Amino acid sequence: MAKIQFLQLPVPPPSYFAATGNVPLAAASLASCLESKDDPVKGITASVISPEDTDSLGDINLIDRICKEGPDFLGLSLYLWNTERSLYIANEVKKRNPEIQILVGGPEVNEDNPYVLGETGFDIAVSGEAEHNFRTLMKSLLNKESIENVENIAYRKKDGSLSAFGISSPANFPLTDFPSPYTTGHIQVNPKRSTYLETVRGCKSQCTYCFYPKSSQNLRTLDIKETIQLISNLKEKGARELVFLDPTFNHRPGFEAFLDAIAEVNADGQMTMFAELRSEGVTPKLATKLRKAGFNRIELGLQSVNEETLKRVKRYGSPDKVAEVAKMLAGEGIDLLLDLIIGLPGDTPDDVERGIHFFLEHGLGEWVQAFPLSVLPGTSMRKDAAKEGLIYMPTPPYRIIQTPNFSPDALRDSVYFAEDLLERRLDEFPRPFLCDTITGIADRFDWYPEDSIQGVTIRDRLLEPGTRHQSVWFHPVSLSKDLSQIQNLIGKKIEREPFCTMDFVIELKEVPKSNEIKSLVSLLESKRNSYLSKTLAYRGENLQHRLVFVIPEGNVSFRKWCQSLDGSESYLVYQSISPSEISKIDADVTHFYLLKGDQITETDWNFLKEVMDPETITFSSRVMEERWCIEVLGYGEI
Repeated sequence: MAKIQFLQLPVPPPSYFAATGNVPLAAASLASCLESKDDPVKGITASVISPEDTDSLGDINLIDRICKEGPDFLGLSLYLWNTERSLYIANEVKKRNPEIQILVGGPEVNEDNPYVLGETGFDIAVSGEAEHNFRTLMKSLLNKESIENVENIAYRKKDGSLSAFGISSPANFPLTDFPSPYTTGHIQVNPKRSTYLETVRGCKSQCTYCFYPKSSQNLRTLDIKETIQLISNLKEKGARELVFLDPTFNHRPGFEAFLDAIAEVNADGQMTMFAELRSEGVTPKLATKLRKAGFNRIELGLQSVNEETLKRVKRYGSPDKVAEVAKMLAGEGIDLLLDLIIGLPGDTPDDVERGIHFFLEHGLGEWVQAFPLSVLPGTSMRKDAAKEGLIYMPTPPYRIIQTPNFSPDALRDSVYFAEDLLERRLDEFPRPFLCDTITGIADRFDWYPEDSIQGVTIRDRLLEPGTRHQSVWFHPVSLSKDLSQIQNLIGKKIEREPFCTMDFVIELKEVPKSNEIKSLVSLLESKRNSYLSKTLAYRGENLQHRLVFVIPEGNVSFRKWCQSLDGSESYLVYQSISPSEISKIDADVTHFYLLKGDQITETDWNFLKEVMDPETITFSSRVMEERWCIEVLGYGEI
């Protein structure tokens, strides 16, 4: 019996205790489609690597696990946030087990994405919605038949090159053709995580920046009865939050009756729900029905306040209508996400400013999320990028670099200006992991100048496999003396696990020289090779490899050094303080603090929570750090 294993890697979160939101629905759906009741694909068993493992395992341990289990086939779901790491894992698995056939699919696999198609670690690329073609492909592979005529795939030829994609076949199969992965057991309902589901595929909108129009323009739905049966099943399994992945939730036929049916199933309010809507057609009556059904969060896309821009990108719609519906939903007690894209063709920095003011004037500023445009594979915008004068990153996150109306500086300044108006940071903060070591978890590594401890060299211990997010602490007697060795170890650590999130922490005993800091920053800048490291590059931050200095409390020289910093540095400085010193903190002086020890009074906790910027406080205690992240920062799955 052949085995196929599916791997869908998570969105890499910016912080150790932040939720990944990883629900491998695509991978599990492909596993389930092999088990169709009417026509199961025989001779193969499918499994999906659990999100608990993908959320925690580092690069080496994940590769070791796949190679140890030795599937005949490995399927990788490629998304904006996981493509580079997935392809790296594919390459490493292929080096160890060349006989494993590796398949890649997902929205990143498109004829217009030379980055993915130029990689060599996979055998077959599958484009578009895959279930029907995937079944045909697997039958051919199992029967050792030619796959030349399988639709929507490209395959590795004997000379190592990739073939052209086969005939493009639009997805038109009913969603009822295959069982839900929640019912086949390929994905488990976890009450602590959101539960993702699709009840519609396809989108009637033609927004040029979005992948959905190419994916499918015809709406295919689960009918109300089938959907309610699925939702009831998920509720019985313990689901607490349903996230509808339908491209435009209120475009499905019979929407009002659909909401009534959900409200009936969820009459006890056991579940909360999230979906993305178009504002057109939303009435006060529908807003009330959304609330009664259990929707506590809704996303609405304004994208731009410039109506000519909206026409140009085929978004259309009216900003005033978005504001009207947003206030309508907010009046029902529903939280919102209101999108504004920076850098759309036709827009200028003035349009971004007008967009932020527009939301503020309508009292909606607390829900705005503004972010630079990404020119995604498979979109009309990518096809027309040269004509529109769009310059963008060739690899994830495909972030816009320059447009005819936005210089690189203007793009960055528009984000900062929006933050000033909204009085909050829009991007997630790269919060370092500074907790103490705990036995049995390889998420903290410590280096001292001594050569060895109990016969094991510090260097060997430092380079052992770690978790997905780990901290590497250096404790030099003199940074000047140990700098070259520290740099060498940082480089080797990144080379060992290039896609793990790492906080490189240097505990200082003396103020570092500017050239020493510059050399460390330059080293990490040279390693920006992933989505996570590049996503905040425009603001000088690195979400994947972070440099952190920890300084002692009460030292005059360090205090003067900190006062000389202006906040634009690409590194963080934390001052260690004991709980007894909390009452002496001056909240008007911006500084970052590492609270040492395992105990803190509720009075001090409330002071930190109510008076301090929450991102400036972190703890050496894991219990307190996790509590702070969940209770104060709002991290967590639900």
